[in-house]
Amino acid sequence: MCGIIGYVGRNNSIDIILDGLKKLEYRGYDSAGIAYLDTNNRMDITRCRGKINELVNKIDHKNLTSHVAIGHTRWATHGKPSEENAHPHKFGNIAIVHNGIIENYLDLKIKLKKEGHDFSSDTDTEIICHLIAGFFNNGNSFENSVREAAKLLKGSYAIAAINEKEPERIVCIRKDSPLIVGLGEDEYFAASDVPAFLNYSRKVIFLEDGDMAILSEDGVILLDSHDNAINREPQDITWSPAMAEKSGYRHFMLKEIYEQPRAIADTIRGSVNIEKGIVNLYEFGMTELNLTQLRKIFIVACGTSWHAALCAKYMIEDLAGVAVEVDIASEFRYRKSLITKDDLLISITQSGETADTLAALREVKKIGTKTLTICNVVGSTASRESDFVFHTHAGPEIGVASTKAFTTQLAALYLFALALRQVSKNDQDSSISNNIQLIDDLLHLPALLEDVLSFENQIETLAKALFSVNDFLYLARGVLYPIALEGALKLKEISYIHAEGYPAGEMKHGPIALIDEGLPVVVLLSRDFLYHKVLANIEEVKSRGGKAMVISNYNNPEIEKLADYFFYVPQSNQFLNPIIMSLPLQLLAYHIAVIRGCDVDQPRNLAKSVTVE
Repeated sequence: MCGIIGYVGRNNSIDIILDGLKKLEYRGYDSAGIAYLDTNNRMDITRCRGKINELVNKIDHKNLTSHVAIGHTRWATHGKPSEENAHPHKFGNIAIVHNGIIENYLDLKIKLKKEGHDFSSDTDTEIICHLIAGFFNNGNSFENSVREAAKLLKGSYAIAAINEKEPERIVCIRKDSPLIVGLGEDEYFAASDVPAFLNYSRKVIFLEDGDMAILSEDGVILLDSHDNAINREPQDITWSPAMAEKSGYRHFMLKEIYEQPRAIADTIRGSVNIEKGIVNLYEFGMTELNLTQLRKIFIVACGTSWHAALCAKYMIEDLAGVAVEVDIASEFRYRKSLITKDDLLISITQSGETADTLAALREVKKIGTKTLTICNVVGSTASRESDFVFHTHAGPEIGVASTKAFTTQLAALYLFALALRQVSKNDQDSSISNNIQLIDDLLHLPALLEDVLSFENQIETLAKALFSVNDFLYLARGVLYPIALEGALKLKEISYIHAEGYPAGEMKHGPIALIDEGLPVVVLLSRDFLYHKVLANIEEVKSRGGKAMVISNYNNPEIEKLADYFFYVPQSNQFLNPIIMSLPLQLLAYHIAVIRGCDVDQPRNLAKSVTVE
C-alpha cells in the first residue's frame, strides 16, 4: 500500500527522499509527492499523479537544497488518483504524509467546515493537517499538536509532519500502521518500510502503537502514548537491499502469506458497525435499494478468484437467501446467459485488468445489468467500468501465485453476504448466528490467522516428507470444497506437481481409482454436520493405502489416530473457516516448491495478470 519516507540531516534531503520513494515502488501506488524546507526555511511541495520518475522530472530542473523533507507514494483509498489527492498535504505552516484510513474523517471534516476550513482534496488525510495546525495555532508545541490531533482520530495512521515555524525537525506518530526510524550519522530517517533508507542506515527502531518520534539533526526523541521518554534499543538490519523489499523473507510469496492478517484487517476496517451489527453499504458504493431490488446474483471470475466466487455462493445463499450462479468468466462470455437487468453481476479480479472478466462485465452492461467489482487495484479498468466497487486492501501482491489477494476477496465477499442479509431480513434462520456475532467473528479473524502462521515449521516438516511425489488429491465438502480446489491449484502453480481438488462426496464416482499406496490425500475437515461423512472418506483413503493429511478445526483423537499427518487450526464460523484453512495449504505448496528448487515468485509460463484472452 502507501509508502512514507522522511529525512533530517546534513545531506540533501530531496535526493534522499526521491531515492527512498523509488525503493518503495514495489508496494504499489498511483501518485507521489515530496514536501521540503529550503535553506530559508520556506516550505515547498511537489506532487504528481503517476510514477516517481514523473515526480523527479517535475523538480529536476530546480536547483534545490534542503535538509528536512518528507515524501509519499499513495495508493488511493479516499478520492481518486490525482495531483490534488496526492500527499503531502499542507495547511498553514504544516505539511504531513499519512498511511492508513481515518474512519471518522467525514465527521471531523464536517466539524472543521463549520469552523470555516476549506479543503482542496477528497482525502481523509487532509483533515489531519487541519487538526494539527489548529492545535499549533492555539499555542501548543508542534509535537503536542500532533499528539492532540491524533487523539481525535479513529482508524489507523502512520504520520510524519514538518513545520515551517519549527523547521529543524520531523514529528512522527503511529497507530495500526507501520512506521520505522532509521539512525545514521548526523542524519535520521522515518519510513513505512526499511528498504526506503537501507542504503543509508541499518540501525532501526520499530515504533509501537501510540509512540511518537521527534527527529532532528541532534538525534531522535522517543515518547510513548503517555508522553513518557522511551529508551528503546535499536536493531541491526542484516538484509541486503534486495532482500529488504521482501522484509527479510526468502520470497515475496512467503512475505505475502504472512501479510494476510494485516491485509484482512485493512480490508474490513471501516466496513462494519459492530454495535449495530451492520455492514456499511457505502463501502460497496451501494444503497439498501440497490440490494433489495435484486432478483439473482451472477458471479464471474478466473483462476483463484473463481474459487473465491464458489465460496461466495455458499455464503450468499446460506446467509442472505439469494440465488447465486457462478461462472468462469471465459465460459460466461461465450454462452447465452439468462442474466437480466434486475440481476447483479459481481466480477472478482485481483488486478482489475483480467481480459475475460472485463469482457463479461461489458457484455452485461449492454443490457443494463448492474455490476459490482471486487478488486485490489484502485483505478483499474474493472473498478472504473463497474457501477459499484469494493477495494480489497491487500496491498501489492508480487508473487504470481495469489495468496493475500485471495483471502481478502473472501473477506470482502463475506461482508457483501452480510450486507445482503441485513437488507433481506434473513436473520430468522436459527442455525446461523446473528449479524453481531458474524461481524465479531470477522473482526477476530486476523488473530486466528496469526495462530495458524505460528505453526509454519510443522508444515515445512510435512513438505520434506511429501515433496518427491508426483500426484496429490485434495478433498473437502460444502464451503471448503473450493478451498480444496485452491490448494490443488497452488501446488500445481509453483511446484509443478499434478494435483486435483474434488468434493469428497464424489470420491466414489471416479477419484477413488487414483488412490494407491503412498498417494497423498489432503482432507479439509470441519466440525459441522458433514463431519462424519468426510471422516468416512478418510477411512476409505486409508483402507486403500493412501496417505491422509488432515487439516481440521476439531482436535479430536479419532482424527489424529486415523490421519498420517494431522494439522489443527482454530475454528471460526463456517463461512470464515475457508480463509483459515487456506493458509496451511499455501504454506504446504510454498515449502514443497522451495524444496524442489522451483522459482516460487515467478513460476514458469504464468503471468500475474492475464490481460489477453
